[in-house]
Amino acid sequence: MSSKPNSEIANSKKNDSHNLSRYINKEKDTVEKNRPRINLDGSDVTVNPTGLIEMQLSSYADFLQRFVAADDRELRGLHAAFHSVFPIASANEHIVLEYLGYEIGETTYDVNSCLIRGKTYSAPLQVKLRLVVYDKEQLPEKKVVKNIKEQTVYMGEMPVMTSSGSFIINGSERVVVSQLHRSPGVFFEHDRGKSHSSKKLLYSGRIIPYRGAWFDIEFDVKNLLFVRIDRRRKLPVTVILKALGLAKAEILELFYEYDKIDLTYDAACMNALSGLDLTAKALAKRQDEILNGACTLDVHIQPERMKGQLAPVDIKDKKGDVIVAKGRRISKRHINLMRKSDVTSLHTDYEYIIGKVLAEPVYDKATGEELHEVNTVINNDVLSDIITSDIRAIQVLSVNDTDRGSYISDTLRIDATEDQAEALVEIYRVMRPGEPPAADATRNLFQNLFFSTDRYDLSEVGRMKFNKRLGIEDRFDARVLSKDDIVRTIQELVNIRNGNGNVDDIDNLANRRVRRVGEMVENQFRSGLERTKRSVLDRFGYPDSEGYSPQEVFNAKRVVAALHEFFGSSQMSQFMDATNPLSVLAIKRRVTALGPGGLSRDRANMEVRDVHHTHYGRICPIETPEGPNIGLINSLAIFAKINDFGFIETPVRRVVNGAVTDHVDYVSAIEEGDHYIAQSSGKMDTDGKLSDSFVTCRHMRDFVNVAPERIDYVDISPRQIVSVAASLIPFLEHNDANRALMGSNMQRQAVPLLKSEKPLVGTGMERVVASDSGVSMVAKQSGVVHSVDASRIIISTDKNDTADSVDVYKLTKFSRSNNNTCVDQRPIVEEGAYVNAGDVIADGPSTDFGELALGQNLLVAFMSWNGYNFEDSIIISERVVADDRFTSIHVQELSSTARDTKLGPEEVTADIPNISETALSKLDDNGIVYVGAKVEPGDILVGKITPKGEALLSPEEKLLRAIFGDKASDVKDSSLRVPAGVYGTVTDVQIFSREGVERDQRYKDIVRETLDDYKKDRREQLALILDNLKQQLISVLKAQTTVSSKSGIKRDTKLTEAVLKDLSLEKSLALEVKNEKATAKQLDLAKLVEEAKKASDADIERCEERLKKGDDLAPGVIKVVKVFLATKRKLQPGDKMAGRHGNKGCVSVIVPEEDMPYMEDGRVVDVILNPLGVPSRMNVGQILET
Repeated sequence: MSSKPNSEIANSKKNDSHNLSRYINKEKDTVEKNRPRINLDGSDVTVNPTGLIEMQLSSYADFLQRFVAADDRELRGLHAAFHSVFPIASANEHIVLEYLGYEIGETTYDVNSCLIRGKTYSAPLQVKLRLVVYDKEQLPEKKVVKNIKEQTVYMGEMPVMTSSGSFIINGSERVVVSQLHRSPGVFFEHDRGKSHSSKKLLYSGRIIPYRGAWFDIEFDVKNLLFVRIDRRRKLPVTVILKALGLAKAEILELFYEYDKIDLTYDAACMNALSGLDLTAKALAKRQDEILNGACTLDVHIQPERMKGQLAPVDIKDKKGDVIVAKGRRISKRHINLMRKSDVTSLHTDYEYIIGKVLAEPVYDKATGEELHEVNTVINNDVLSDIITSDIRAIQVLSVNDTDRGSYISDTLRIDATEDQAEALVEIYRVMRPGEPPAADATRNLFQNLFFSTDRYDLSEVGRMKFNKRLGIEDRFDARVLSKDDIVRTIQELVNIRNGNGNVDDIDNLANRRVRRVGEMVENQFRSGLERTKRSVLDRFGYPDSEGYSPQEVFNAKRVVAALHEFFGSSQMSQFMDATNPLSVLAIKRRVTALGPGGLSRDRANMEVRDVHHTHYGRICPIETPEGPNIGLINSLAIFAKINDFGFIETPVRRVVNGAVTDHVDYVSAIEEGDHYIAQSSGKMDTDGKLSDSFVTCRHMRDFVNVAPERIDYVDISPRQIVSVAASLIPFLEHNDANRALMGSNMQRQAVPLLKSEKPLVGTGMERVVASDSGVSMVAKQSGVVHSVDASRIIISTDKNDTADSVDVYKLTKFSRSNNNTCVDQRPIVEEGAYVNAGDVIADGPSTDFGELALGQNLLVAFMSWNGYNFEDSIIISERVVADDRFTSIHVQELSSTARDTKLGPEEVTADIPNISETALSKLDDNGIVYVGAKVEPGDILVGKITPKGEALLSPEEKLLRAIFGDKASDVKDSSLRVPAGVYGTVTDVQIFSREGVERDQRYKDIVRETLDDYKKDRREQLALILDNLKQQLISVLKAQTTVSSKSGIKRDTKLTEAVLKDLSLEKSLALEVKNEKATAKQLDLAKLVEEAKKASDADIERCEERLKKGDDLAPGVIKVVKVFLATKRKLQPGDKMAGRHGNKGCVSVIVPEEDMPYMEDGRVVDVILNPLGVPSRMNVGQILET
């Protein structure tokens, strides 16, 4: 790079530059202080990612702009979707529906309530619309407003993203996976010789919009140029050019240069030619003979254009020496000699002009009639007409077989259309086959295809790519195509066919972008609005439409349906893999090439799936599924970031004059190619200068050795090329890539164990994964731990604001994940400890003191043992099982629904006919199992009876039933029972009952306990807030003098800290002091106290109201009871086990401890693996780890 001062370089890139201090952990958190990891990166700094789920959170936040004021919202996301559809006007613009803004309310339920109740975590979307009615009689000359109605329209519930980057849809946690797709713009490629048996390269170009019709231009095997619109039947490309208003001569002028030829005639032969009155057959025989003497040519040449052609005559210099002999190919040396000798024309005979193409029409000298039109190939007849018309100079197209092909000219010759009108009709017939082409319809169709903002959107990124590829310097904001855009695209494809350009690499990340969650939801929302727009326009056509309100005109059902369809059943909305913290994180960082608008796995070739050089630092080359999806589903590299255009960027450190600076730039694949980028492991001296004479760098898809002064950037870390899962593998560089792939995939399958144990050999990423995955509890603000118990942590923060001065963290206890694993959080901080924002304060599943702990540390022997570890079988010591090293807890949700049937309501009860007292022993009086009960297969969890149809009874049977109350024949037992093979403990019971139905005692107890817990939390939080306010009040009133005898303090008393501490908060606020500033602050604190009390009471009241209101259940459902069963599963033969290096196998036998091999010091081995599993798999990392 140039030797600019550092300050100038720092300002040269606008938003891409960042200081390295953002990434270096200078202030170590609690985990790192207590459990430091050795940095084996080889770099001098430890760099940590800035937030592994930031790509999900920021994208959806930009889409919603939920906490941005309506007037300050940028034109993107939801706001942009509304603007793209509104205003909606009737055909005569008599009625217009305008969009004014939107508000997103508060969520009805919290995340945990949605998971338990089967609800969607969402907030109401309220849109402000204005309906304007104009006076019909004065339109279109004048717009006179007749009526205006403004109204806020409820547009359904908008799903809200949780703090961990997921969505709760109908009670299940889902993630919207990012999609890697072809970027909008213009691209050129060839078929690699696969289309034709001759293996000829057929070139093509394609304009891909973000929304609208695709425009394909392609050569066929005869070198004719065709166009396809939206993959319909192909048309000659000149049809499009004529439809744009270009005449034949204008088309040729755009694509060709002209050669001027002067003609010299022999008078006698000329007269003979013009006087011939022969038959066509006789004329043809004599034409060559007469033309040979009649005409000689002087061809005006530009030497540069003749490179690679065969010399038509001997080309001589001024002295008469031959520069190029006739029939020899003209080289660059010949051109230089011709230039030096000032050769500007060639004298040749008439045969040179035969086969040339006219660049101008030929007219009859006498009558002025056009004899031959432009683009006519000159033959003997045409030349005869030129001679007889006494034309002394003509223009021909400058074409040849090397670098100026006659493709457009040849295509124009097969084009049957004559003018713009005919061309538009031809396009209309292709796009609307069978419909009669009216003049207005043909023009409107073509206009709407590429030039209307309603139907076509190239997008900001598409325009940027388009301009960059074709070298366009203006029109940066144009989102539709122009005539110039289409012409330039055709010109570029012709240039590439002529050998003057290169095709694009479609697998390069410069040509592929990521479509994130916010963008996908915006597109879906827009499609819903477009559907609604059609129904609004229909309503405008009703006779009484003038009296409608916006609510009556705009029905949001289609918008709501579009959102439900996307989040519920789209290929991009996936059920979250919540097996362990790593799997939770991995799915949120996944990018897939599949899905709507992407590839299909059946048609994806090896080139698309393969690792590309632009993946370096952006997409992990290791982590991808095995099987049909290999290479199509990938993971982002650790430090990769997605920019505003959707391109993946990787951070690099700037190098200035060979010295590595602390300045970090994010570079995309578009920017990277021109720079020299060295690896982070290069040697540096104490001043940060690269000390080697030559450094290996990446440059233009190659590795080159260059001097340090030529280097532009240095990688920030060796681990930046891999994904989160691959970065957790120690000694990754010693493993074969295929086994590393298996290792990174299998880590995501590890179930959380009863006792989590940190890995003895780690990479340092364990701490980052544990905190960013969302399974651990992380402190939002710095402060002191006020109290800790098993279910909550209360922290008194450093802030003095009333709302933020106390944080209460409720811990998740024995709840169920999406994959039925157990989610249990345990506090790891002590009372009185100081924590920083971002510190882990509670461990979750598979974490140990804030570090990821997926497995156990075991003593491993690589040896054979009686054939039991044949073919990757694993031998386990009995002690491992006895110590519960690999014991896991799985939580299962079972539910029972009581419905209102035709024969009467089902009833949840303990009074079940023909069931023994023993079978009912684990149920309470309401027929619901106790929390903590140990249950076995067949045990009743929820007692339920269903009415059944009565048979006809005799009078005697009716009398007996009335006397003895025999209920057994009226109802049948439909109780919820424990499934076969399930043994476990009931960890929780949740009851949901419809409003208006009588509540049973168990339901009331659950409501009371929930409310008591909430009141306890809020009151303790309020007490801490008031305590903080009192401390502030003491600091204000200390050393002040009282002016009255209120609160038991005499007048003119100087207040001390001890006196103020003894007073209650209310009495302290009632004190009157002389200092006016102190009094003002005292009043402000009194307001804060009042606000805090009111907020606390309001929260409790809201909670109480919500709990007492009843639950929103499906139609016909009276009550739903959910029972959660925790099952403990021990390791047993047949279970799959795996290491981090792709070494996997099944447990074949569990051997008593005394039969296991032992070490020299007497330690008994825990696991025996087959030694033959190492050399052939080439995953030596497992040997280095053990």
